[in-house]
Amino acid sequence: MGTGEKAKDFKSAISRLFGELKGFKALICVALVLAILSSVLSILAPNRLSDLTDEISEGIVTNFMDIDAITKITLFLVGLYLCSSLFNYIQSISMTTVANKFAKQLRSRISEKINKLPLKYFDKHQVGDTLSRVTNDVDTIAQTMNQSLGSLVSNIALLLGTIIMMFVTNWVMAITAIFSSLLGFVGMIAILKNSQKYFVAKQEELGNLNGHIEEVYSGLNVVKAYNGKKEADTKFNEYNKKVSEANRKSQFLSGIMQPMMSFIGNFGYVAVCIVGALLTMNDIISFGVIVAFISYVRLFTSPLSQIAQATTSLQSTAAASERVFEFIDEEEMPDQNKTTKHLNKEDVKGEIEFNNVVFQYDNNDKPVIKNFTAKAKPGQKVAIVGPTGAGKTTMVNLLMKFYEINSGNIKIDGVSINELTRENIHDLFTMVLQDTWLFEGTVKENIIYNRTGVSDEKVKEVCKEVGLDHFIKTLPHGYDSKISENDSVSAGQRQLLTIARGMIDDSPFLILDEATSNVDTRTEELVQDAMDKLTEGKTSFIIAHRLSTIKNADLILVMKDGNIIEQGNHNELMEQKGFYSELYNSQFEL
Repeated sequence: MGTGEKAKDFKSAISRLFGELKGFKALICVALVLAILSSVLSILAPNRLSDLTDEISEGIVTNFMDIDAITKITLFLVGLYLCSSLFNYIQSISMTTVANKFAKQLRSRISEKINKLPLKYFDKHQVGDTLSRVTNDVDTIAQTMNQSLGSLVSNIALLLGTIIMMFVTNWVMAITAIFSSLLGFVGMIAILKNSQKYFVAKQEELGNLNGHIEEVYSGLNVVKAYNGKKEADTKFNEYNKKVSEANRKSQFLSGIMQPMMSFIGNFGYVAVCIVGALLTMNDIISFGVIVAFISYVRLFTSPLSQIAQATTSLQSTAAASERVFEFIDEEEMPDQNKTTKHLNKEDVKGEIEFNNVVFQYDNNDKPVIKNFTAKAKPGQKVAIVGPTGAGKTTMVNLLMKFYEINSGNIKIDGVSINELTRENIHDLFTMVLQDTWLFEGTVKENIIYNRTGVSDEKVKEVCKEVGLDHFIKTLPHGYDSKISENDSVSAGQRQLLTIARGMIDDSPFLILDEATSNVDTRTEELVQDAMDKLTEGKTSFIIAHRLSTIKNADLILVMKDGNIIEQGNHNELMEQKGFYSELYNSQFEL
């Protein structure tokens, strides 16, 4: 990427950021006006300081001090500095309020956005990288707004105001002070041109590092079991080194500014003192003007340093805001405003029809599902079987509208899913997956998740049916015991909890995706009995690799390479001695 493109990205990112702040325009304007007023008061002080110096000098020479005049000037200076400090304080509070509210707003928008993104986004991005955008990048934006935005404006005002006041006081001294500081401008511009790429790299590499950490710790048992610690540490060190390197380069370049501006400031003092002494000797200026210009040099060089520092922070913010707004601008799931139809749970008959469904993942050369056609009648128990990668789970995801089909149609009671909202479809289905999920809460809260009006008796009855009651009674507080994803609850117990959660939900359709894969044979029998009760009167789809668990299915769909190659009940398929028969018999071979 060339320098011009980097500059363009920086400008567009900052422009977008300020565009997003339009809701806080009034408060920001108040803060910035106060920052400018504080700078103006600071600029007025050196002139009065010059008058005070002249009064004292004259008093020393004439042996008479005008105490009243000195007192007035002193009180005026104290008032100026107090007002300047008060304006700074109010400005800081205002910008802190804006920063916190804007960061809160950004996090809320990201949270809403996550629920609108299609699953294909999460197929391509690491969880850790997404979390880094929510935490690190948003915090970077908030920190810059809190610390740098007001500082940048006040220092620009201070810089311009100081230049004006210096020329008003004495143009020769003004040119001397400005010329001695021009080197600082040149150095600052050169550094800024070369440092932006490192700030962008720092945010990106930090996201990659967080992604790796999340990945390793979510599968820590596997890493330890396969002695993968060395490889995980090696990758961590690589990512960590890249973050450190990008951070070192960006901080090194930004760190140069402070000592550079310090040198320029000291050089300015020397230049002003020499030129001022020459002018004083020729009675062109008074000694007080030299004192005033020493203050002006400080006021002139300090803003340069602060502006450089604020600009450095803006570079980090530009990189962070690019990542945040890139996430916010991601393509969402198709709009549902045109979906006019609605199916009530109580009125659904339970018929589902697949008509020539074709689906292909992004960046895949071949479709995963090819002209899939099938029909499930009301109350039927439909099993979907086939080898790994045949497209079984993909079919369920299409039915639940997690993915959009490329062509064909899926109908529920004769209504196309394209005419129904995703929320409406999800409300019609109870889904129990192989991948279990528990959240921080009690056992009861995990079982009745997102459901109201469920009695304790109903929860206990369901747990007894799936064989969970004994396990729950061993917990310290029974059904009110706190559990989470990180607790030492076995995989089988987790799965039983999710099955109980599914049984609580009374929906006309049921999807079981390898729902008993992590339980023992005895427990599986209990669960199967419970499932038989659960599926009564419901249209259910069961994905299973243990074919013995779906022998009593009304219809078995055998999938291979994204299409149905055989269908029928267990006995019919066994008599055909085809692919299903081979799969079934292979499970009993030694």
